[in-house]
Amino acid sequence: MEAHRLDIAGLRAAYIAGETTPVAVAEHYLARIKRHDPAIRSYVEVDHAAALAAARESDRRFAAGDARALEGVPIAVKANIAVSGLEWNAGMALRRGIIATDDAEAVRRLRAAGAIILGTLNMHEAALGATTDNPWFGRAINPHRDGYTPGGSSGGSGAAVAAGLCAAALGTDTLGSVRIPAAYNGVYGIKPTRGAIPDTGLVALSEWLDSIGPIARSPDDLAMLLSVLSDVAEAAPAPDRLVVLANFDDIACEAEVLAAYRRALDLMSDMPGTTLALEDGAADIRFAGFVVAARELIGHLGNARTEAAEQLSGELRFMLDYADGLAAEEVARADEIIARTRAAVRGALADRSVLLMPAAPQAAFAHSARPPVTQAAFTAFANIAGLPAISIPAGVNENGLPVAVQLVGGENSEAALIALARRLDAGLAGHVPSPLM
Repeated sequence: MEAHRLDIAGLRAAYIAGETTPVAVAEHYLARIKRHDPAIRSYVEVDHAAALAAARESDRRFAAGDARALEGVPIAVKANIAVSGLEWNAGMALRRGIIATDDAEAVRRLRAAGAIILGTLNMHEAALGATTDNPWFGRAINPHRDGYTPGGSSGGSGAAVAAGLCAAALGTDTLGSVRIPAAYNGVYGIKPTRGAIPDTGLVALSEWLDSIGPIARSPDDLAMLLSVLSDVAEAAPAPDRLVVLANFDDIACEAEVLAAYRRALDLMSDMPGTTLALEDGAADIRFAGFVVAARELIGHLGNARTEAAEQLSGELRFMLDYADGLAAEEVARADEIIARTRAAVRGALADRSVLLMPAAPQAAFAHSARPPVTQAAFTAFANIAGLPAISIPAGVNENGLPVAVQLVGGENSEAALIALARRLDAGLAGHVPSPLM
């Protein structure tokens, strides 16, 4: 039995059956990280001692018949989420040497449920980008193809899960930063309803767009993680109406992405359908989201942006300067687009509806290529609306790189989205493990 191939339920069953132990599994994952991560660069810091101490406690609890919900499950955490005793850098040289003195609330909940925290994960600098080509902590690599991006900003989270270097991971999602890496790495990721997972201990990019969310290797694992991470809310009823975008002619999608979307559409053809026609184009909506997030980050950085400019990459400085230099009317227009889009998406999904879209217009691309500006063209809608969304693997393109589809639901519809994801997952059969699995 290779522990890294087991999902959360499989790990628990193996523990109960006495086929392995949390200590053995933790040691297995730590050995895999040591062997494979120098090429993947998904980790920033590995907490060997604390991971093994947590595993020994899990061993004791299984022996005593006192196992908790995530007992002995090895999980890693994006570097902008505080893990006590580890550097809390948010992918920024500016935050090197800042050690978290307490766990973020999400991490505290994972530990309280018995999870083994392996360490912190690489990410795009300050979470403002989607390649995880980080100049300070290394260029993260997609385990499906050497030299290709794992996406971002939670690129280390997606890569580590897909490479079998943790059973699941925490990421954060501002305009798609959980779902894009999930899509590019061929795994599953969910952005919950805004505020469902407390963000205490998160270095925010945008406090009103950000959501902490899990990445895992199955919809069932996402459900188990959310049961621990989320605040209790009355679950929304199952959707009974399918919503699709009126068109996305202005978004150039790969042929395999469109084919996967059509397969998913066929699988949901029993649901009555309607279309969502947005007043603004997807490119304008994505740009408006960037303007809002970048200008909020400028406020978070304060004087450090100029006083410690050498600790910000040229790419980040360029984006911040660009956003800061926008004319007042351009900023006002971005705010208007955000407001219109939020109202339209929330209105379309208020009555037991679910929106089906591609997760990203393309599969992962080479780090040497110019990143497409459309990466968040479909994912941004859920953040702007504050609604939950899930990315589901849907096969691979002609180069063997994963593609994915996405579902967006009404408030507190995470359980319903996961149920629909299971249905699509069975029909699409789109999960293709990386070569490291």
